[in-house]
Amino acid sequence: MELRQLQYFVMVAEELHFGRAAERLHIVQSTVSQQVRRLERELGVCLFDRSSRVVALSSAGRRLLPRARAVLAAGDALTAEAHALAAPLGDALLLGTGTSLGSRLDLFLDAVAAHGSGLKVRFTNLDCDERIEQVRTGKLDGAFLRGITTVPGLRLLRLWEDRLVAALPAWHPLAEQSAVSLGQLRDLPLRIIPRERNAALYDLVVTACAEAGFRPIIGQPFTTQHDTFAEMAMGEAAWTVFYADNTAAAVTRRIAFREFAEGGPTVPVRLAVRADLRPERLRPLVAACQSASELLTGASAG
Repeated sequence: MELRQLQYFVMVAEELHFGRAAERLHIVQSTVSQQVRRLERELGVCLFDRSSRVVALSSAGRRLLPRARAVLAAGDALTAEAHALAAPLGDALLLGTGTSLGSRLDLFLDAVAAHGSGLKVRFTNLDCDERIEQVRTGKLDGAFLRGITTVPGLRLLRLWEDRLVAALPAWHPLAEQSAVSLGQLRDLPLRIIPRERNAALYDLVVTACAEAGFRPIIGQPFTTQHDTFAEMAMGEAAWTVFYADNTAAAVTRRIAFREFAEGGPTVPVRLAVRADLRPERLRPLVAACQSASELLTGASAG
């Protein structure tokens, strides 16, 4: 039996839906189903009564759910205490990152320096699911998350909203405009990261297109910035989205970055921390997030 199997069992019990449980866990539904069935085999009982339309706790599932929650709580408490004993207060704050946060990361670091009583910061680049898991287990003090506003068991501190712009081949007629509307892009394939790799961004852009009155033509996936932009520049009529704050570091004469005429979609950026993170480490993070958010809000208003 693995702790993650108990975690999946508890999540499905709360949602009574394997798909919604998988979304909350940020994993695919098949993994949740497989691990719950494996747990049922190991325990020798059925935890859920399943039909084509309904998922309900079985009588055994109702009896075992409180014990599963107690085991998970005990595991979290043990991990947190072990990390607290192992790490001196003077150690650096350990934060997980993903894609570049642009110049806004500098602003956050300035805020940490101003509020952190000499605490230093170290970063670890991980996939989103790994970042979330390592915050849960105490290996990380916090993690930057883009496009995610709730994670079960974690506290999400507000940072800022990342504005998206359109990226087009510089040779395309729309690149001659200072701004483009989403509707003008309806006939061009959209190159975007596959949904299984970044559901939040994918859903945000597809929803924005739907609100503009069309369903985007999904083209080749966005792979790497270098390869995708090179393919578009060499004659592929397509468009993609890019974080506005990162355009300065992605200057290329072959790609044009254009604001959306409607203002464009924005992606929330949050810092995820454990709710029981030691106060000595939580306080500077809360203060830094608040300062960074206020500074950026003031700059946008100005």
